[in-house]
Amino acid sequence: MQRRPLGKTGLDLPVLSFGASSLGQEFRAVDMNEALRSVRVALDLGMNFIDTSPFYGRGLSECLLGFALRGVPRESYLLGTKLGRYDRSHFDFSAKRVAESVDVSLHRMGVDHLDIILCHDIEFVDMRQIVDETLPALRRIQQSGKVRFVGISGYPMHIFRWVLERAPLDVVLSYNHYTLQNTMFGDLVPFLESKGVGIMNAAPFSARLLTNAELPPWHRATPEVRSLCRQAAEHCRNRGVDIAQLAVQFSIANRAMSTC
Repeated sequence: MQRRPLGKTGLDLPVLSFGASSLGQEFRAVDMNEALRSVRVALDLGMNFIDTSPFYGRGLSECLLGFALRGVPRESYLLGTKLGRYDRSHFDFSAKRVAESVDVSLHRMGVDHLDIILCHDIEFVDMRQIVDETLPALRRIQQSGKVRFVGISGYPMHIFRWVLERAPLDVVLSYNHYTLQNTMFGDLVPFLESKGVGIMNAAPFSARLLTNAELPPWHRATPEVRSLCRQAAEHCRNRGVDIAQLAVQFSIANRAMSTC
């Protein structure tokens, strides 16, 4: 598996990493044996950076990872999780909860440190709290050795510039914004690189838009976007190509990013 440096962290991530949201049954019911096996298959293929969150399955993803990673040498994989979002409308980015959340995640996954910790979906809260309280609390925990690198994740593009103009970050994670269908995140790369920030790009399929699968009920794509993506998928299928394969190829082709 090809690898790329993650900003100035000193970490080298595989170009394609393992996103463990599915272990939390965020998108469909999963068989536990299948879920556990998927982690080992990913590691065997060289996808040895794992991204999760306490939000995924309300802790289920982290717990299953704890089972799947038993007996796997800690130095053989990189592990990232998130904090601050714990249910659909339950957010807590207080310094007290930051410390608790890190410890709970470490316990669930059976590890003594996290390689990356991200503030999860910060656009739903007052982002001044992220800068004034959450990130300073994480930096203190970073000094203890429990976490190695600190960052943020979210959907709107403006959040990354807003925070970075007020506080340093080691890494950022965006989703659905660097794909065959939407390349907005690419416009932000020069700014992020000027700050020395590691860049992670999640959801290369745009939540199934760039696949042949039926869209989930919660998908917010407009009728026009849905129609265009269906046409694109059909165009590929008629030529013997799965659009999902092209979507992955497109996302990992950007040498500034690692893809989850």
